[in-house]
Amino acid sequence: MKIFADNKRARFDYDIKENFTAGLVLSGAEVKSVKGGNVSLAGAYVTVSARGASLINCHIGPYKYAPDEKYQPTQTRQLLLNKSEINKLLGKEKGLVVIPLDIFLGNRGLIKMRIGLGKARKKADKREYIQKREIKKEIKKLGY
Repeated sequence: MKIFADNKRARFDYDIKENFTAGLVLSGAEVKSVKGGNVSLAGAYVTVSARGASLINCHIGPYKYAPDEKYQPTQTRQLLLNKSEINKLLGKEKGLVVIPLDIFLGNRGLIKMRIGLGKARKKADKREYIQKREIKKEIKKLGY
């Protein structure tokens, strides 16, 4: 599974409770641009309504061989989720947010996105997370 864009900051800022895989509605030039690695999830977020889910502020750069003059790199893009997944996201408990985690190549060459349902970490939680990560690095370095 090839990952085109990863939102590392989301994994640090949020405690991810549950993951979902969604398809992305893209044009042909956008697919080629994503496969070329010209995509960024910095500052992107997901909104969910009864009509479906949308990815907002995800930057997909223009494909260099496509002559589209009116292309907007940060336009709103639709996410493809099952009705049960949309209902689960709509019925989430208070304080949970939907975060885009990464964009990857799914089966049959389709571009997919992993979104997470998570809760924001407090500053103390972030420090604890960093401390646990450093301990894991030390243990790995020592060979245990």
